[in-house]
Amino acid sequence: MARWFFRHQSMAAVFAATCLLTSLAFAQNTVAPKPVPLPPAIVGPIDKPYSGTITLRVDLTNVHDRVLNVSETIPVKPGQITLLYPQWLPGTHAASNPVSDLAGLVVMAKGQRISWLRDRVDMWAFHIEVPEDASTLELTFQYLAPVRPQQGRISTKIADLTWNSVLLYPAGYFARQIQFSPELKLPQGWKFATALEVKSQSAEVIQFKDVPLNTLIDSPLYAGAYYNRVDLSTGPDNPVYLDVFADKPEQLEVTPEELAYHKNLVIQAQKLFNAHHYDHYDFLLSVSDSVGGKGLEHHQSSEDGARANYFTDWAAGVAGRALLPHEYIHSWNGKFRRPADLWTANFNVPMQNDLLWVYEGLTNYYGNVLSARSEMRTPEEARDVLADIAAGFEISPGRTWRSLQDTTNQPIITAHGAYPEIWSSWQRAFDYYPESDLIWLDADTKIRELSQGQKSLDNFAKLFFGMNDRSYVTITYTFAELVKALNTVQPYDWAEFFRARVDQLQPQVPENGIFRGGYRVVYNDSESEWMKHMDRSRGTSFATSLGFVVKGKDAHDIEDDNDPATGSIIEVWWNSPAFKAGITPDMQLAAVNNQVFTIANLREAVLRAEHDNSPIRLLLKREKEFVTVAVDYHEGMRYPHLERVKSNPDLLDVILAPLR
Repeated sequence: MARWFFRHQSMAAVFAATCLLTSLAFAQNTVAPKPVPLPPAIVGPIDKPYSGTITLRVDLTNVHDRVLNVSETIPVKPGQITLLYPQWLPGTHAASNPVSDLAGLVVMAKGQRISWLRDRVDMWAFHIEVPEDASTLELTFQYLAPVRPQQGRISTKIADLTWNSVLLYPAGYFARQIQFSPELKLPQGWKFATALEVKSQSAEVIQFKDVPLNTLIDSPLYAGAYYNRVDLSTGPDNPVYLDVFADKPEQLEVTPEELAYHKNLVIQAQKLFNAHHYDHYDFLLSVSDSVGGKGLEHHQSSEDGARANYFTDWAAGVAGRALLPHEYIHSWNGKFRRPADLWTANFNVPMQNDLLWVYEGLTNYYGNVLSARSEMRTPEEARDVLADIAAGFEISPGRTWRSLQDTTNQPIITAHGAYPEIWSSWQRAFDYYPESDLIWLDADTKIRELSQGQKSLDNFAKLFFGMNDRSYVTITYTFAELVKALNTVQPYDWAEFFRARVDQLQPQVPENGIFRGGYRVVYNDSESEWMKHMDRSRGTSFATSLGFVVKGKDAHDIEDDNDPATGSIIEVWWNSPAFKAGITPDMQLAAVNNQVFTIANLREAVLRAEHDNSPIRLLLKREKEFVTVAVDYHEGMRYPHLERVKSNPDLLDVILAPLR
């Protein structure tokens, strides 16, 4: 037994030593891994004409399946060509065009099918070897639009055709140097509207005039079974139309008052800029519950989406009333004039967003201003909207760690697959929109104060965006040019003014413009009149009190009592009473102070706690577990309003008043 043990121990030692020597020798002879070279870069765009015109045919008739069938004829020469699916889209400020929606790609040349190879790094690029003697490539593929309601822009009643979804184009050229001949086939009986010019039409097939690629992608098309075109023109030299598509014909009816509001918008924009940069302008508006809402700017049109009751329940839409003004203003700010690093040679060159607080932020400010000047909102509604913006930032501590400038990166961050913000009040997302309202109001009131009422931001708008009347050629701008124009209107250290508010951390909410404008933000238990009518299908806000938004039935709602989403916590504010009590956005509210949850019961509990030291007890469900929390809150509903400061001149109401 001992001899066996020691003999096998000796053999084991010899084996171990052999393995050690072998591994050392292997390690000495092994070369450390080296990176595999990347494939050659896609050829960059050059400002020269592409030879020939690309024919594009889109069949929109299969709206039942939300499938668009596409064919393209592309003039080519023998050799390698790279075709690009548009990736970076103007207006979205990101690589937001999902190439995953392109399917069934087949390439033919001289009657034979030829292979294509997707680039190993750039998923939006397709490499093709064109055979000898081939002069054209014939492409067919499908665009697969989302089929779920509210996720997509195509239903059985309405379609929003974005040309960037249904074409491939050759790499190596500026978009303005590639000509397209577009053609569209519609479902039977459907009507359409677009900024494109029609060449010919036969039944449901429309042939459009040839256009460069940049103009084509900037000219989306709306189509549908129920359509009404409303003339908003201020004269023959300024033709503007409201092209309305609806789920039902009765949703197309526009009252004389509503027509006047929309005409006022065109009038007030013209007075503001004293110029325009389009042959004709089309508001492409869907009033629908079958397609998702949208707002996207274009030079001679805009994609606008509102709820089906946009015209039939005018009082319910105050919150979204700035949509059309916002997108219309983009024709001047964003399309005619654009930050230099947001202009790119084609749709696959990355954009940079550092001036979005001007492109989007200033547009947001004037969108809200023009909603009041056009009387789409009353002055009181406009002030309450501004109070709501300021209040939202007062309860959102994200500004303590993230600058407004950094939020201009958010479109790119989100487009690269980030999940939706769970704690948006802390993470900050697209704050360059609403916070810029406050910053530009600060600038506007500062100009009025320094000039003793002789100048305003309107003078800057006319100077900076109103140049070159009727010109369609985009003029880019930099921060330095912006500052120079502001100093032309009213000398001041505008560079430091904006750098302090945009680049630096700003824990304090920028409410100087509100105060200088003659108001201050106050809170009370009285809900503003327009809030009582607003759509609450996405939840009722207790943000400024308990600190969350919850889905539920209110007194004036017609929602189903048995809706499984009732009580869903939609959002929770960071460091709010709800947050400190342990409430998270994955919970569902079941009961309030031992009573079944309703919005009315929750509101009553908040009001009662204002005069009671007892905490508000909430029963919540998370997956299969129930949790009871006590929210120690006693400050009432805290609805925000603007209160007049009589010691300051009333500049805000002057700003909101119609231009004469």
